[in-house]
Amino acid sequence: MADLDDHPPFSAASGGVGALEPPEPPPPPFDETARARAILAAQPVLEGHAELPLLLDPEDLPPARAREAGAQLWSLDVDGDDGAIGTLRRLDTIRALVAACPEDLRLAHTTSEMAHARNCGRVAALLGPVGWTALGGSAATLRAYHALGVRAVNLTRFDRFAREAVREMNRIGLAVDLSGADQDTVRKVLAVTRAPALLTRAAPDALPDDVLRLLGENGAVCMVPVGEDPAATADLLDRVRDGAGPGSTGLSRLTGRAAGYVPLFAELLRRGWPAGDLVGLAHGNATRALRETEFLSRTNRIRPVAA
Repeated sequence: MADLDDHPPFSAASGGVGALEPPEPPPPPFDETARARAILAAQPVLEGHAELPLLLDPEDLPPARAREAGAQLWSLDVDGDDGAIGTLRRLDTIRALVAACPEDLRLAHTTSEMAHARNCGRVAALLGPVGWTALGGSAATLRAYHALGVRAVNLTRFDRFAREAVREMNRIGLAVDLSGADQDTVRKVLAVTRAPALLTRAAPDALPDDVLRLLGENGAVCMVPVGEDPAATADLLDRVRDGAGPGSTGLSRLTGRAAGYVPLFAELLRRGWPAGDLVGLAHGNATRALRETEFLSRTNRIRPVAA
């Protein structure tokens, strides 16, 4: 009789019936940070509010920006006393800045040019918004800015000229930026404009529920500044998403440095935001609003207002 000790253990028997398979390794943990990086690498951010550096040092060009930025709206807002002259000087400076950094920046006048710049590895630079006081109450000035490549105007009060200006902006393809406007102005503008509005520097905690709902119905985009506390910024974006809808979220700019947009997107992933909503937040919603403004200007038949 064979010695039982000569037999290999059951678990090691080759081809044994019912042989135990080695356990599969556990799935890797869900890494929100890695997924956030992947989303932003494929879907770079359209920032609603880029500012000129205080000092333009030729040795420090291009100016520092978030690595995840793929397009930027460059603010042309100046102090009220500077008016049109100050705005034109700033516009000229931004054009010179873009020209000095051809490997990093590319001027874009349309969403198609914006996409082309991104596909070429450049950051698209869009001009605007222009400050309301720089219009001087003239629709002719409004059209002149558009001819110079400006694509947004910041409307902060509503009167007879503002009503005419909004219609003219719809006609020629200028986005209406409602940053800094009071609630009553926002309501009145949304009742007139046929194109989606922007809030390039949105403050969602100051917007009542009915205004958020109106913004959502308009297709407007609230571009929220991103602070150093990703949870606090995520709270603001949750408010926009809940009140106006996921199609109304956007990003203004970073108010803190270093980490960029990745911590915010990781926080939103932890809160259950789907990838589609994050793509809209990054650039999809703002691009859609700008594209609809362009489309309306091509189909609009409103006659130009008198200067």
